[in-house]
Amino acid sequence: MTCFVVHAGTVGQGERRAEEVCTSPVEPYCNVPPIPFTVDEVDVEGSGSRGNFNREVGIYGQGGMLGDIEENRVFWSKKELMTCLSITSMRKKFQYKVFKSNTSFIVVRCMHPSCSWRHTCPTDFKTTRRRQATSWVVGECIKRRFINPGRVFRPRDVMDDMKQRYGVELNYSVAWRGRDIDATHLKGKYRGVLFTAVCHDANQQIFPLAIGVGDSENDAAWTWFLKRVKDVFGENAALVIVSDRHRSIRSAVEEAFPRAFHGIYIYHLLNNLKTKFKSKNKELEQHYIAAAKAYNLQEFHVLFYTLCSAVPGAKEYLESVGLDRWTRSHAPCRRYNIMTTNISESFNAVLVKVRELPITTFVNEVRLLCQRWFQQRRTKANGCSSRMSTDVENKLEERRDRTQTMDVICADQYTFDVVDGDRNYCIDMALWTCTCRKFQLDQLPCDHVLAVVRKTQYDPYDLCSLYYTREFWCETYRGVIQPIPHISSWVVPPPISTFQLNPPDVRIVTGR
Repeated sequence: MTCFVVHAGTVGQGERRAEEVCTSPVEPYCNVPPIPFTVDEVDVEGSGSRGNFNREVGIYGQGGMLGDIEENRVFWSKKELMTCLSITSMRKKFQYKVFKSNTSFIVVRCMHPSCSWRHTCPTDFKTTRRRQATSWVVGECIKRRFINPGRVFRPRDVMDDMKQRYGVELNYSVAWRGRDIDATHLKGKYRGVLFTAVCHDANQQIFPLAIGVGDSENDAAWTWFLKRVKDVFGENAALVIVSDRHRSIRSAVEEAFPRAFHGIYIYHLLNNLKTKFKSKNKELEQHYIAAAKAYNLQEFHVLFYTLCSAVPGAKEYLESVGLDRWTRSHAPCRRYNIMTTNISESFNAVLVKVRELPITTFVNEVRLLCQRWFQQRRTKANGCSSRMSTDVENKLEERRDRTQTMDVICADQYTFDVVDGDRNYCIDMALWTCTCRKFQLDQLPCDHVLAVVRKTQYDPYDLCSLYYTREFWCETYRGVIQPIPHISSWVVPPPISTFQLNPPDVRIVTGR
């Protein structure tokens, strides 16, 4: 990997909900205590005597499947046990309160003094309003409903769902707060920014390198993200990072990747150019884009001169940005064809709906997306019979077709003159260069080199970078993104299981 794109996009940009009034810290989602909770016996009737709990109540137990509360049943956290007990009480229409509780032991009693935990409470005591139907219990009940990225689960939907599934009548505020599952499972509560780093694979498809979520686009967040990228992929002198002109990205790149070349998207600079000079001139846009994408210096200078003549002041402004940062011809490293935001915007477009999901569900959806991509592309790469990837083979075929009208004049064993219409290009096969510069910058034979190949014995595949080969394509997707089992089977080391994760410190916009 020598060139990748970094980008930031907002997370959870939906309208603000009333559940934002809740500011309690987030409980770690995978906080599994070292000693699991076991159902033993339950204090009954408040008398201090101990008896067996009813073994016939259905609950969500280990593995997220329906099960029973019974003696010796293991729950992997106190929270899971309390969730199951609360759901059971709602289904069986009884109410309880906690008599004793600590980190490894809990005693609960039925609210009715004559109940012996056989659910023999009087009928008038079994109401449709339950004290156990708190917002966090409601959140646990409905969080599986958030799996569909396109679904909007409104408070009224929560109320209807709880009534239908558990026979519980909720007031509007509980239903609203219930959408705040584990204080992170909601749509857009804490907003946040999605950080992405992507590149192209051998088949010119989007390859996600890393994703991250931060509170906002600031120096600390971008530096944290890019340092994590560096931890995995390292750094080399030929590395190119392309992004917009956000000053926090520039600061983070300088700190995390001091040896890398940092280029910018040409369309971001174009928008700044239009705003600064208040121009809607179509010719300005055409000349600017053509100048940015030009491969050789002569072509760039002609286009740049035309652009600057049409817009006084543009020359000084664009040169102050740095010609090497936005033009292909001046870049000291190979940008290949990464000049615009298309690669990152295409990846973010795939994540539009899932960005509105709760954070843990969002991360899992990205994992599932990459899992599908890897399998599909692994199958496609392994089924490719050519030496190059499918996309590169198609490009080479198109370029071969254009060589039919070109004349090739041999100067010596390695040097050739190719006449293409009213222009001629010099090719040095020993140095892998063509005066159009596409050959050396893209590391793929240009039209003129393929014209030489047509007249000689050169193998066109030997003139392609190894990064475009079928072998590299297959190797890219050789690894398998493994499925993740239910949380109850996770082995979480203490430093992580005991870590207290608080919600982002962000400013909440006033109004609904």
